[in-house]
Amino acid sequence: MEKHQHGFLLIFFIVISLGLMSFISCIIAEFKKAKEDEMKLDNKLCYLPESEAFSYGIAALVCLVIAQIIGNLLICSNFYFRKDEDSSKAKKPKIATAFLVFSWTCCGVGVIILSGSISMSRKQMYGKGWLNQKCYVVRDGVFIGSGFIALISIAATLVSAFFPIATLKTEQPTRIHAQLV
Repeated sequence: MEKHQHGFLLIFFIVISLGLMSFISCIIAEFKKAKEDEMKLDNKLCYLPESEAFSYGIAALVCLVIAQIIGNLLICSNFYFRKDEDSSKAKKPKIATAFLVFSWTCCGVGVIILSGSISMSRKQMYGKGWLNQKCYVVRDGVFIGSGFIALISIAATLVSAFFPIATLKTEQPTRIHAQLV
């Protein structure tokens, strides 16, 4: 049981580290994103160089997805390695499941926002553009917002992972040993 707890804590810190790296990458991407004054216009055609936000956004996206997957493996292993005698009446608490669904929803929203922002941070050539042959620039705060969504997603995953443990400690019945005469 001791090895299981150390492994659980190690994975917990890996998930937290990946979540923080995702958040920090989003913050850096916000400051490195392309500005409107970098856009070059030639009549109706536009050109926007690739910004460093592209690579930081990719890093944030990869860290978020990996943290989400590892966090869910943590939850699954927590249910798998639990002994029958230590388990509570509810194998899958409803609150933990709700946090897990919320976590995946936030992760999905974060991936969509990051993907769009990353795509806009690529080089946009004359006549090609990002969409409809027009150049687009990521609005202020989009990368920071996706960073906060990533943090919320990871936090919800970790709460979902720890909730069954907290439930075990509070729901176990107190055993009273009768004295045999």
